[in-house]
Amino acid sequence: MPTELERLTTERDALRARVQELTGAQEEFLRAVSHDLRAPLRHVTSYAALLREVLQELPEPPAQVQEALGFAATMEQSARRMAAMIDGLQTLSRAARAPLRLAAVDLAQAVREAAAGLPRGAAVAWDIAPQLPALQADAVLLQQLLGQLLDNAAKFSGRQSAPRVAVLPAAAESGRVAFTISDNGVGFDPAHAQGLFGVFQRLHRDGEFDGVGAGLALCKLIAERHGARIGAAAQPGAGCTITLDWPALPAA
Repeated sequence: MPTELERLTTERDALRARVQELTGAQEEFLRAVSHDLRAPLRHVTSYAALLREVLQELPEPPAQVQEALGFAATMEQSARRMAAMIDGLQTLSRAARAPLRLAAVDLAQAVREAAAGLPRGAAVAWDIAPQLPALQADAVLLQQLLGQLLDNAAKFSGRQSAPRVAVLPAAAESGRVAFTISDNGVGFDPAHAQGLFGVFQRLHRDGEFDGVGAGLALCKLIAERHGARIGAAAQPGAGCTITLDWPALPAA
């Protein structure tokens, strides 16, 4: 008769094998989605553009042709959006499967580097506290998270006459550290914030701001892999504050 330890070991090994099997199936599915869907999407975008060119060459096109031009533009825009959604799924999958290489990270330096790499960050007034808490994190994944959050802050505050983004330390319970990323942008209705960190969830109309709603889902995934918590608070027209609560560096 197997002992209790042997039985538990067997169950553990079986669960590990099942997890590996499911992970492999997920990777195969994402590869198929990426490869098999991109080809028809490329056809849709290419032929929609060709159709638009042919219609535009008609002499004095009637109203029906103008309407058809609008249809072709919508087809092309929707196909490009779907391609961006596929890219978002792939990014999420890679972040979920990447090895977690933990090390001490200078958060202030990491924030400055992430802000410097943003194309739309030049117009923003950055207020980055010089004394931010050091973190234990995977440096690559942390840069992805910071880049996404800072880019969102710059994007949603970009319509202000003086866009501002502040990164400041925050109070945290023992054994943890916290910091906030705040902007003076458009904000959002907190009543609709429940699904903010879900995949493809957006609180603004399509076309109002770029993006497909995968960025905050990526941030939540990365935070949770580190044992961190992420939350958001906002009001319409009064900006948004993202709070990250992170495990503190272990004692030396």
